[in-house]
Order: sequence, then structure tokens, then C-alpha cells
Amino acid sequence: MANRNRVIYQSEGLFVSKDASLTGAADAEQLGRVQSANYSFTINRQDVNQYGDLARIDSLVLDPPTVSVDFSYYLADGFNERALGFFVQNSGVASNRGIPAGASDAQGNFASGHLTATSGINMYIVTSPDGEDLNKAGVGEVMDSSDTVIGIGNCYVSDYSLDLSVGSLPTVSVTMEGANMRSSSDVGNTGSPAINQEDGDAFPFYIALPNATTDGGIEGTEKGGVPITALRPGDVTVSLSTVDGESIADIAGVDGAHIQSVSLSLPLSRSPIQRLGSKFPFARSVDFPVDMSMSISAIMNDTHTANLVNILDSGVQDVSFFIDGVSGAKAIRGDLKGVKLDSESFSSSIGSNKTVDLTFSTQVGGPNDLVNGFFMSGCGSGPIFTA
Repeated sequence: MANRNRVIYQSEGLFVSKDASLTGAADAEQLGRVQSANYSFTINRQDVNQYGDLARIDSLVLDPPTVSVDFSYYLADGFNERALGFFVQNSGVASNRGIPAGASDAQGNFASGHLTATSGINMYIVTSPDGEDLNKAGVGEVMDSSDTVIGIGNCYVSDYSLDLSVGSLPTVSVTMEGANMRSSSDVGNTGSPAINQEDGDAFPFYIALPNATTDGGIEGTEKGGVPITALRPGDVTVSLSTVDGESIADIAGVDGAHIQSVSLSLPLSRSPIQRLGSKFPFARSVDFPVDMSMSISAIMNDTHTANLVNILDSGVQDVSFFIDGVSGAKAIRGDLKGVKLDSESFSSSIGSNKTVDLTFSTQVGGPNDLVNGFFMSGCGSGPIFTA
């Protein structure tokens, strides 16, 4: 085991597997531009007390442990989203999980890969020796026995959030819940953290991980062929023209309100389904319907003619955003379809600009539903997993 005084960000990398049951290096990818990673487990026990004894005589585990992991990263070309099982449209990308065969080049619901029953995915946190870059200066050196691994098995996405705001790089936050956690002091001798959800037994397999590199699998390029480092707030365009009539504030076009931030939240809460004779849930199904929200904050400059009575009877609308890379080419596009305006609030006080905050919502449709939910396309063009 490596002799470390501490662990800081230079020594760590975050990896994701294609499926919890797969173990090969070709079935895993390193996520790029990661900014933070937190993980924990909680064991839920019930005390057994009885007459005649003041203290408990035992403490039994009745429910499966609560295992959670959350992390954040800078948005790039959509590679991380694809690696995590979300559908990101691109004509050069092979079929993603959750999308029907033959539909790999068609538009698909962003969350479709997480709406069906699966065994989840595995997350791995690899740590190199103290003072050593895990990414080995980007040359992709083979990780050795001095690198350690913490694996979280059978992970399911429970929340995906995207924040676009003035003065900040576009950032994604992901929360996941898992079934098991396993650590190893040798990256070359790491057992799978996944469990067989049918019987609750650990998988008796060892895993392999790909080499760590500076850019991970990010392939969208900037000028000179350099992979995208991060997208900038100055390159974000938000299209609100279709919902302008739903708002009292003028929010569309260059003469409309000056947008300061856009936040999207896609909650995928899940219910663990258990049965007698099993220590772990045999499935974690998404709780439907899934309501997705989009919040917009802007500096207000003008109003236009509108009537709340008419807004109550309005139909569904679409909201879009576009993010350019340094080269000027589109790096990311997002479309929120079938939205309804839920609220609009105004704030004004001495010394501050008057602001308007709007909240829109839609419900996520099925994998083949192209009129409801969130849709994303990215400039990444290569396959995710090479197996």
C-alpha cells in the first residue's frame, strides 16, 4: 500500500463502467473535467432489547446499507453524459443504452437510458501515490500497484443538474445511489464492487480499468485540434422566443431581459424493491411521473402586454440553449420540450437591479417520445466504450 501523508485532487480520477456486471478495461471510461467527488455509506441497524437487560443484546441489519456518491464536472462535448448512460444525439455515435436498435442517429430522450430496469453501473475512484499526478502528464501511462481503488457497485443516477450562470463555467452535478462499496490497495488486483441483485451475493470477478489521461474521452475539439477544456458563459445562448408570450416580462431577443443564470434539474428518484430472502433490493425502479424543472433568473428591463388569464389557457412550449466552443462551432445544444410556465416572480429594492425569476417544468416521456422531456446533442463523435 502506498505511504501517503494526504490525498488531494491531483492524485484522483473518477471512472465509470458500462454495466455493473462488466469487468474489462474496454468496458470502463474515465470522466473528464471532474471538480469534486463525495461518497459515503450508512448501515441501518435495529437494536434488539429485552426485559432484564438495560443495554441491547444485539443490533441487526434489517435494511440494505445506504450507499451514495455525488460528483460535479465542467460541461464539455457531452462525453461524460454518454458515458453515464444518457442519450446525447450525434450522427457519429453508436447506439446508446436505452435507445431502441436502429435509433442511434435519431433524436432520443436524454434520460431514456435510465428509465428501464438494469443492474446499474459501477463507479471507481482511483488514487495515485502522494504528490504524483494520476493522469501522468496526459500520456496515458499504465496504472501500477501503488494506485488504490474505491469502487461503488450497482449505481443508479438519482439526480442530474446543469447550471449555466454569468461568471461561472457551465457545471454539471450528478447524484447516484448504489448498493455496495469496496476498496483495494492495488489497482491491478481490484475485485468488482457489484453484487448480484437477485441473491445479494458479491460478484467473484476482478476488474480492469483503462489508463488515466488528462482529457479522458473528451473528443470535441477547439482551435488547433485541442480537446475542449471547458465551455464559457459568454458562449451560451438561451432561446425563449416561444415562451415570451407566457411572461409578463419581456424575455426574448437581444432587447429582452438580461439572463443571468439557467438551472436544469432532472430528478430520477427510485424506489428499492425488496423481497423476503434477499439482503439487497432486486431492483431500483424510477418513480414516475418524472417532473423536470428549469429555472431562469434575469435582470429585467421591460414588460410587454400580457394577461395572466390568457396565460392560464396557453399550450405547451419549447425552450432551447446553445453553447459554442472557442472555435465558434456548437459544442452543446439542449432542448426542453413540452414545458409549462409554473411561476414568475419579480424583485426590486434600493441599490439593486430589478430581477425576474421564472420556473418552467415538463414531464419526461418514454424513449420514443420526442415531444416531452429534455433532449441534448453534443459535438463528441467517437464511441464511448470500445468493447
